[in-house]
Order: sequence, then C-alpha cells, then structure tokens
Amino acid sequence: MSMLQGRRAVVTGAASGIGAAISRRYALEGASVALVDRDGEGIADMADRIHSTGSTAIPVRADLVSTADLGRAMEESVHGLGGVGVLVNCAGVGQRPKLIEDTGDAEFDRIFAVNVRSVFLLIRAALPYLAQSNEPVIVNIASNISIRPRPGYAAYTASKGAVASLTRSLALELAPRNIRVVALCPAASDTPMLVEFMGGANTTESRSAIAEAIPMGRLVQPDEVAGVAAWAASEDARMVTGELISVDGGRGL
Repeated sequence: MSMLQGRRAVVTGAASGIGAAISRRYALEGASVALVDRDGEGIADMADRIHSTGSTAIPVRADLVSTADLGRAMEESVHGLGGVGVLVNCAGVGQRPKLIEDTGDAEFDRIFAVNVRSVFLLIRAALPYLAQSNEPVIVNIASNISIRPRPGYAAYTASKGAVASLTRSLALELAPRNIRVVALCPAASDTPMLVEFMGGANTTESRSAIAEAIPMGRLVQPDEVAGVAAWAASEDARMVTGELISVDGGRGL
C-alpha cells in the first residue's frame, strides 16, 4: 500500500519548488491534495499533471497575506477534498542578503506575513477538520537557517526561527488531541527562491558558492524534501512530533 493512501492533504506554495514537489509526492503516495498558491495558472497546471497520473488534486488560488483568502482557502480545500488530515505549510518568501539597517519595514512585514502569520492562521483554521481525521499531522517548512543562522538574512532567519518555535510549542499543545506537528529544515534548495538568496545573481559561480557550504557539496533537491515530508505525514512517523528535521546535507553540523 502507498504511504499516504486515502489521506487528504492541503499544501501551500504548491505551484513551484518544494511545495510542488511535496504535492506530486503526496499524490504519488495515494493522497488527495488541495494545491494552494497565489499562482492560479501554476496550480491549475499542477492539478492537471496530477490528474493525468490517476490521482486527485484541486487548485485553490489564494494570497496568504490576505486573511479573507486564508479562511476561504481552507473552506474550499475541505469542501473539495471532503476533509483534511494533513496540512503542509510550505508557502514562503525569501530575502536578498542585506544588513538589518537596510531592511525596510514593508519588507520585514511581508516576510513575517507570509512565513509566519499565514502558518499560524492556517493551522488555527485547520484544527477543527484535523481533529476529525485519523492520524492528523501538520508539516511546517522551516529552514536550516533557523538552526544555523548566517549574516545578511536577519528578517528571513527570524521568520523561520518563529516557525521552528511555533512547531515545537504546538506539538506540546496539540499532542493530547493526537495531532502531530513537525518542521522540515532544508538547506539551500534548487528552487526559484534561491535567486533571492543569491541577491538576484543566478550564475554558476553564485550557485557553486552556496553548494560548497553544504558538506555534501550540492544543493538540496525539492524531491529530497518531499520524500521526508511524505514520511513525516505517514503512519511510520506516528510517534514523531515536535521535531525539527534537517534535510541539509550536513549544513547544520
């Protein structure tokens, strides 16, 4: 039997990068998936590709900065799937390297709105539905930077540190309700967001410099994070909660 057979999952940031990889892997493992992203064309295309494999996926367009969109996205996902047993908070924005004094208020607020506030509010909205499912689990995508910070990314680091702390706090709070909460902490990954972290310079040299900082000598691939996300949501991980699971090729050591 597939790892997630019969599960119903909501995945944010599903149009590209790690969110898209998780959506594909969940569908491959037997889950029905609600694809949440502000990129309506991207999730429509992703839904078509998943349907072509014989699996179920529904596109749910939403801007997670909008409180109204957050509530609507959860309602549409529940209606389309018939319930929710897995919530994957993957949507996020990055930051170009800069000193804290060069980080503006609007940039800071947007990073926290997408990377932290949306996670908090989606979890809160999902709880009544998760409580009605078997083996409910929340998978948050944090970052290796929350474990091993580096200079020039203060706002982004703080946002992912908040996700890591929220994960551990909610794991304790929700354990009596049999709801697990885990966070995955990938190192620099081969996704569109990587360009932000490289300051917009998408060159062979800049990519190599980032890859060389990872002991295994290469960038993390989205499918590698997706594999861990599938395991974390599966019955095999039923006693794993509150963990910050590194997917970083040794970068956190």
